[in-house]
Amino acid sequence: MVSRMFRIETEVDKERSQFLRSRLREANVAASPMLRSLRGTPGEREVPLHVWALEADGSVVGGLVGHTWATWLHVAYLWVDERCRGGGLGSHLLSRAEHLARTSRGCRSSRLETWDFQAPGFYLKQGYEVVCVIPDYPPGITEYTLTKHLP
Repeated sequence: MVSRMFRIETEVDKERSQFLRSRLREANVAASPMLRSLRGTPGEREVPLHVWALEADGSVVGGLVGHTWATWLHVAYLWVDERCRGGGLGSHLLSRAEHLARTSRGCRSSRLETWDFQAPGFYLKQGYEVVCVIPDYPPGITEYTLTKHLP
């Protein structure tokens, strides 16, 4: 039970969001020896990692957007234009990101999320393993979290 009265707001506030994030990070670092050991190392910060496939005119026909953190590559988005699918471009983009993460940033693992109608089969062929399945997220769709050890 809350013993004091508080004003509760629901507005989106970027400044408060950053404040909350920094406080949560402080609490996490205080509670976790592993997170404390990252302090002052290159692995402490999320570093963007992008790989693009471009036509001669500069138009994007595919790309991967992700970041590295704490020896992990996190793939947020991987997309290939429909007319370029089936020729290995998606595999090439993913392989290139994994290579950069491993060789330039010391990553040992990769993770990503995908929905059942997107590309779980594609990622399984690339050596990823399903570690989490969330049915009905969003309703009628299954979300998969997959990981891969980067040799």
